[in-house]
Amino acid sequence: MMEDAMAPLAPADLTLDELRAALAPLVAANAAFDGWNDKAVEAAARTFGADPDVARLAFSGGAVEMIDAWFADIDQRMIAVVSADALAAMKIRERITALVEARLAAVASEREALRRALAILAMPQNVARATKLGWRTVDLIWRLAGDKATDYNHYTKRAMLGAVYGSTIAVFLDDESGGHADTRAFLARRIDGIMRFEKLKGRILASRDPERRLSLSRFIGRLRYPAV
Repeated sequence: MMEDAMAPLAPADLTLDELRAALAPLVAANAAFDGWNDKAVEAAARTFGADPDVARLAFSGGAVEMIDAWFADIDQRMIAVVSADALAAMKIRERITALVEARLAAVASEREALRRALAILAMPQNVARATKLGWRTVDLIWRLAGDKATDYNHYTKRAMLGAVYGSTIAVFLDDESGGHADTRAFLARRIDGIMRFEKLKGRILASRDPERRLSLSRFIGRLRYPAV
């Protein structure tokens, strides 16, 4: 009886939200070949054993909803790989690095799907949604790293990490080095930059010079963050 109670639900018994989450990585695997469309959803449904019509209903929001669900799945895989205990033993720089590298590892086998996803999110009609997804990514990474800032620092940290992550993704998509060594080296340099900036920011915010504070605000305002 206990084993029956613990058995996973059959595809037909899942809610649309549960089905969407279950299908997300399978949709991504097919999107590399078919694109982010109903064809990829139907192929994923067949692999999972779900009704293709119900699967299409789960992704009624179209390509952006498919991508959103995949990114949420990547979040969960990142969390599973980097445990809270492991993070607790690291310095803040190491935590950010470990989390970003875990996220990259989670999409390493689906780089073409990621490339296509980013192209869709870059379309003018999707920019607002892409911005929200980007914020969700960097906010989660900072929270997992232990950040509890609620003031100005909350936003500057996420804007800086978003800019770093976006440039790292650009390198990652074309990186053919062993173990993505080039991407990891690039990321390490950029995270060093974040740490230096945080120190500089602290000095500027402690300054009584309004011009220095204004310059910092202008710089932060120019930053952008990616969708994944």
